[in-house]
Amino acid sequence: MGEIVNSEDNGLGVIKISEEVVGIIAGLSATEVKGVAGMSAGLVGGFAEMLGKKNLAKGVKVVVGEKEAAIDLFIIVDYGVRIPDVSWQIQENVKNAIETMTGLTVVEVNIHVQGVQLEKEIKEEEPPAQTSKVK
Repeated sequence: MGEIVNSEDNGLGVIKISEEVVGIIAGLSATEVKGVAGMSAGLVGGFAEMLGKKNLAKGVKVVVGEKEAAIDLFIIVDYGVRIPDVSWQIQENVKNAIETMTGLTVVEVNIHVQGVQLEKEIKEEEPPAQTSKVK
C-alpha cells in the first residue's frame, strides 16, 4: 500500500489520496457496524487472526481507477449475528465514508467473513457459603 490512487488538480494544487488512506477509512467504517468483532489479517493455524485498531488497513484490499474504487474487506463477526444484514450495513457504511471523504465512486464493497468471535463467558464459581456454628 502507499500508492497514490486519486490525484486531482482543483486549480489551486494537486490533491493526492493514497491506497492506505482509503483502506483505513474502509476499516474504521466497517468496525463501526454492530456485529463486527474486527478485521482479519488472514488465517493462522486455521483460525482468523484479528487485527488491532492500528492495523485495520491490513484487513482491506483497495483497487482503484482514476475516479472509482473497489474494496475487499476481511472481517470477523460476532457469534449470533445475521451475517447478510451485518454485511449489507458494512457495505453501506464503507461506501458512504469513502465517497464522502475522498470523492471516489465506490463501485463494489466485497465482504469476506474470515471467522466468528465467540462470546467470552467468564463463569466465576462462587465459593460455597460457609456457615458458622455457634456453640
